[in-house]
Amino acid sequence: MKSEELREILKLSNGAADPKGIEKLDAFSKHLEAWNRVHNLTGARTREAMEAQIVDSAWPLTFLPPVDSLLDIGTGAGFPGMVLAILLPKTECTLCEPLKKRAAFLRFVAGDLGLGNVTVEARRADELEARAYSLITSRAVTDASTLVDWCRPFIDKSTQLLFYKGEQVYEETAGLRHCGIEIVTRKKRNYLWIKEASKCLK
Repeated sequence: MKSEELREILKLSNGAADPKGIEKLDAFSKHLEAWNRVHNLTGARTREAMEAQIVDSAWPLTFLPPVDSLLDIGTGAGFPGMVLAILLPKTECTLCEPLKKRAAFLRFVAGDLGLGNVTVEARRADELEARAYSLITSRAVTDASTLVDWCRPFIDKSTQLLFYKGEQVYEETAGLRHCGIEIVTRKKRNYLWIKEASKCLK
């Protein structure tokens, strides 16, 4: 586990992230490596690749404020939703992943690591009960405008959106300027951060 990078994230999170999470993230990556050999859950084949994705998932904790609840749309093998849930044990985390084998893996990890803050929903986002979340995240699912539309039933005046994007983020956000977007860049990752998601509803 890239503990130095994770410790830096913990330091910059101003106490929001749980230091004990590093050990649980190591266990998570071992489980993922084992399950991936059989179930092909992620394109990350090596431990190094998985650890890079963990750091990528966790980095926004260096700039995000504390949140009470989180919805991750299209969690896949756990990025970023499971990583954030592990580091934020006081945050109620709903991981939405319609593919059954991936949802089964997420439930296994939550049970094995004793993550009482995690609920796994093996459904599409449009099948979830409408309710507000403090933070909605998503990575590698669809374009930003479509994601905003999917998020509408889960937005209230305090909701923030965080989409993990690549170079295409600038093209995708051309029609979202009214949302008050901010783009935080780290290496090849562009984190699309919308601090007041309710602006997107206007």
